[in-house]
Amino acid sequence: MGTLRIAGAVNDSIVDGPGFRYVIFTQGCPHGCPGCHNPQTHDFQGGAEVDEELLWQEIAGNPLLSGVTLSGGEPFCQSGALLPLVRRCREKGLHIMAYSGYTLEELLALPDPAVGELLKLCDVLVDGRFVLAQRDLTLRFRGSRNQRILDVPASLRTGAAVVLDWDHPQEKYPPFERER
Repeated sequence: MGTLRIAGAVNDSIVDGPGFRYVIFTQGCPHGCPGCHNPQTHDFQGGAEVDEELLWQEIAGNPLLSGVTLSGGEPFCQSGALLPLVRRCREKGLHIMAYSGYTLEELLALPDPAVGELLKLCDVLVDGRFVLAQRDLTLRFRGSRNQRILDVPASLRTGAAVVLDWDHPQEKYPPFERER
């Protein structure tokens, strides 16, 4: 098992995606968005190294979880380290949501193949840098109007960003149950 550099984790969040979620706040972010909600996560040398197995035990030990959220920092800066843990979460049937300051298009253009592999495991991506001038506290699960909530499997299938309207959710948050 590997290690991750994280700023922290929350075992039972209801604000970082739909349902009860385990949230991993990765440490390190190249974006440095002014007004960022988690500025303490920017320093790549900050936080602490945590064994992936410890995080897995916490996730697997919580029967109430419906999903795992990767936040930050910038989770895609640690794609390779996150892959084994996220694969285990997928095998357990957990919904995977990720936040990134990169847009989907920027992520797909990055040369690291682990970025694409991690994206394929995600159900939902909230993408785009936080823009203080576009801050909107009425939005669900994001901080500024430029950020998109994307259906990752549909986006990868179609080759274009498929935006979800979670500000006016239906009975369920699609795609909460991933097509197999």
